[in-house]
Amino acid sequence: MNHQRRDVLKAGGSLGLFGLLVAAGLIRPEVAEAAWNKGAFDAKTLDEAFAALGAGKPADSADIQITAPDIAENGAVVPVGVVSNLPKTEQIAILVEKNPFMLAANFEIPAGTVADIQTRIKMGQTSDVYALVKADGKFVVARKEVKVTLGGCGG
Repeated sequence: MNHQRRDVLKAGGSLGLFGLLVAAGLIRPEVAEAAWNKGAFDAKTLDEAFAALGAGKPADSADIQITAPDIAENGAVVPVGVVSNLPKTEQIAILVEKNPFMLAANFEIPAGTVADIQTRIKMGQTSDVYALVKADGKFVVARKEVKVTLGGCGG
């Protein structure tokens, strides 16, 4: 099965929809860029990423569940899910400690929404995956080690 073709079609469709919304005046480019946290995505260390996200030193929490394989055969496509059982969850970020750019994904969770996200990330090598959750204004974190047999970042 050719997954690359699907990825290209999905990306093209998303960009086309975004361009259509911008052209129609429903989304201004400044609005889309305003949500981009460049400092967090450019962070090279876990502390820098936590600071850029406003988390400081988050406490560990057992109310966050990370679903990811113990061993990922292909680091280019590692399925990761995060479920937060904390009330008033506002944000979920996924960070990979040993990736060149640690922040892999950042989700804003609207009020009244189940805090359950699923995505696929790239991992360059075996590393801890962190789920940083902001709930009721406070940050907490959970961690899981994922072993990568074939790196997805050129390794």
